[in-house]
Amino acid sequence: MSNKGKLYIVPTPIGNLKDITLRAIEVLQQVDYILAEDTRTSKPLLQHYNISTPLKSYHAFNEHSILQNIINDLNQGKNIALISDAGTPAISDPGYLIVKECISNDIKVECLPGATAFVPALVCSGKPLHHFVFIGFLPPKKGRQSKLKEMAQLPYTIVLYESPHKLIKTLEDLKNIYGGDKEISISREISKMFEEHLRGKIEELITHFTHHPPKGEFVIVI
Repeated sequence: MSNKGKLYIVPTPIGNLKDITLRAIEVLQQVDYILAEDTRTSKPLLQHYNISTPLKSYHAFNEHSILQNIINDLNQGKNIALISDAGTPAISDPGYLIVKECISNDIKVECLPGATAFVPALVCSGKPLHHFVFIGFLPPKKGRQSKLKEMAQLPYTIVLYESPHKLIKTLEDLKNIYGGDKEISISREISKMFEEHLRGKIEELITHFTHHPPKGEFVIVI
């Protein structure tokens, strides 16, 4: 019987603190420690649910340097949970590298079901759901135009993530590729107080956000 520990991938709420499963709370209470993308962001959630498990930072800037230490702990029988600031780790967040390394070391990985921003945005978009492609964030510079052109050739619904300060630029880029009359859906602040789903032509949405400066995190469905 293996004495190795297990890595748990634990989704956390993307807005409403109630959007966490009982099982997720139980895992976070029982593991030896929690890897968090930003410990300052995660502490309020853990305090809300009386979770006192030790926290360690695990983010894009240190994941390579501390990876072997984590694998060593798992090999020695420690159970570890990975969380991101919001949603499911490894979906446009750190996580892929550690999962890959665990598999290479024959360490069990268990991903709990839970919150992910693009699923409710996709369902509420009114776009076809039987085939879709999740792109996540577009490249900021290098490869951006080629990715946009590649997307335009796909016969599927496309899902993008975007930050508020880049939203209008991305909509302008989409207009150049798809045309201003292309109907899309934009969702923001999912599960939060100001949740909003806007549907319309790209040109109309550019006008809307020009007059109403973007706030919150966005999911674009094309």
